[in-house]
Amino acid sequence: MIRIGILGCGRIGQVHAGSIARLKGAAVVAVADAIPAAAEALAAEHGTEVRAAETILTAPDVDAVVIGTPTDTHFDLIHGAAAAGKAIFCEKPIDMSVKNIRACMKAVKAAGVPFLTGFNRRFDPSFAALQARIREGTIGQVELLTITSRDPAPPPVSYIARSGGLFRDMMIHDFDMARFLMGEEFTRLHAVGASLVDPEIGAAGDVDTAAVILTTESGRICQISNSRRAAYGYDQRIEAHGEKGMLRAENQLETTVELATETGFARAPAQHFFLERYGQAYLAEMRAFVACVTEGTPPNPSIEDGLRAQLLADAASLSRETGQPVDLGEA
Repeated sequence: MIRIGILGCGRIGQVHAGSIARLKGAAVVAVADAIPAAAEALAAEHGTEVRAAETILTAPDVDAVVIGTPTDTHFDLIHGAAAAGKAIFCEKPIDMSVKNIRACMKAVKAAGVPFLTGFNRRFDPSFAALQARIREGTIGQVELLTITSRDPAPPPVSYIARSGGLFRDMMIHDFDMARFLMGEEFTRLHAVGASLVDPEIGAAGDVDTAAVILTTESGRICQISNSRRAAYGYDQRIEAHGEKGMLRAENQLETTVELATETGFARAPAQHFFLERYGQAYLAEMRAFVACVTEGTPPNPSIEDGLRAQLLADAASLSRETGQPVDLGEA
């Protein structure tokens, strides 16, 4: 039985606690949050207890921690967990600073503890199957990868102000997915962005609509587009085009019912929120983390994957600001 402490009892902490409750061989033994009511509510729901984060990090009855706190708290929590020999699951981004992520990597390596970065989309059944088919050579070498991510509506501007920007907060998932699918590191990036959805987002110094072109050393191309608005629901699609054909993963709809009449065909809208769309992915992600601890399975995505996605996000932000492509160095 792996005994897990939840650090952060907000929306994502609740999701992970729910996933752990569904897994054999794992249990939540304690939770912590800066807001006492949030911690108490989650503890009551799962029949566990509230403790201070510092107590969870050093507790002998805690084997692993799930870090779902605000990004600016990750650095200290990661170092504390590593020093105490706890396995670590950390939501993305690991930190807004590449320098800090490297320091976390050093601490984790020195402690020899498993560290899984929370890029849950790798565990989506459709995206995982698409990646497996690519690796099997079904379409030969991927030549053009297209990733579309559009949210139903933008988050509050108060969130935007501390999010690190669209590239680090939203598109970072797509940067990780691009690496996951392409299987070759990118060497050049060009980003554009605009505030077209909400002028307040632009006033906060961010964009809500963006596109990025990435290329590998061999010339293979990836296109990523993001928008903070999609009137038809949570839009998550991937298309991989290769020498032998194409693989495509479409949106998940609210139902599979389709109506056909003389006016045409009509289907249900796309699922409206990421918690619905990626429900299976969150469960599979936590199952993979438990396997890292109980079976010694190598963490995937690793802390290095978190670093590489952050480097791409930083490069995209720089490219958008300068209007120039960015050559990507080694991680």
